[in-house]
This record gives sequence, structure tokens and C-alpha cells, in this order.
Amino acid sequence: MNVRTVCLSILYGGDATGYEIRRLCVEGECSYFVEASFGSIYPALAKLEDDGLVSSHVEQQDGKPSKKIYSITEAGRTAFTQALFEPLGEEVFRSPFLLFARFAHLLPAGLVEDRLHEQLQRTLDAKKKLNDALGEDTVSASDRWVINYGLSIMEVAERHMRNHMTDLITLARAEPAKKDAAE
Repeated sequence: MNVRTVCLSILYGGDATGYEIRRLCVEGECSYFVEASFGSIYPALAKLEDDGLVSSHVEQQDGKPSKKIYSITEAGRTAFTQALFEPLGEEVFRSPFLLFARFAHLLPAGLVEDRLHEQLQRTLDAKKKLNDALGEDTVSASDRWVINYGLSIMEVAERHMRNHMTDLITLARAEPAKKDAAE
């Protein structure tokens, strides 16, 4: 999915500002679907508006700057539905933790153990967030399916870390080599 389609998906559910769309793409429900920056969201929204797929209005706020609120149009709803018919791209998975783990043999065991525990805690926090989402009244049947899919992935990751944590720690060096420490 591209940023344009994700913007339409968010607006399909209700009006939003560019900031709210970005928040949903970074820490909200859409963070699992696509990576989107302000630098990609605002141009996408401008193009969607030029194409008549969204409209916007400015709302004044007391003591704050005005905000631009976007709404999806009927043409936008149709375009979003049509975008769902397009072939899906490859899954994209990026993990700074896995890059770290790949080179654990270069690092002190204590650091590797600390990072493993940090990653395990992030995984547990993500599972809690998904479980909390399951309890919300507004969760549709398809949302529930997606959340359960995410929970399954998190459970496998948690189990792997718990069962193989010592394997990665064992690969780490007990002490950094003097040559590496001098560099």
C-alpha cells in the first residue's frame, strides 16, 4: 500500500488533519501497514485534493494556529475501494533489532542481553496494545482478524526470544577485544 491509499483509508473512517494521519501511521493502527512521514503525507493529501478525492476546510482554534481538516469525497471512497483490488506488494519488514542480533558476535554479552530484554519488553508492550484494541467496542470483525494476526506474530516473536535468548548471548563476546576497544 502506498501513502495515498493509507490516507484514503484513514479518511474513510472519518475526517482528520495531516498531523492526525501521521500519528496514526507512526503510533496508531496504521503503523502496521505503511511507513509514512510528514514529507510524504502532505504531498499525498495535496494530490488527493487536486484529484477531487478529498476535500479540506480550515478550522480556527482559540489561542492555537488554525488546522486543516481533510474529508474523503465519494470519488475518494470509490478510488480507495478500487485501490484494494490492485495486486498487493511484497511484505516489508524492517527491524533494527535484527540488524543488532546479526552482529551480536561482535558485542559484549551484557549489551546483547540488555538489548534482548528491551526487545522482549517492546514485544510484550505491542501485544498488550493489540489486546487492548481487541477490547474496544468499535472493533469490527475484520479489525479483529487483523489484530489477531498481529498477536500471532508477536506471540511467535516472544516465544522465539524466550526460548533462544541464551543462544544469542552465548554468541556474544565476553569482553570486547583490546583492538576493538582502542578504535
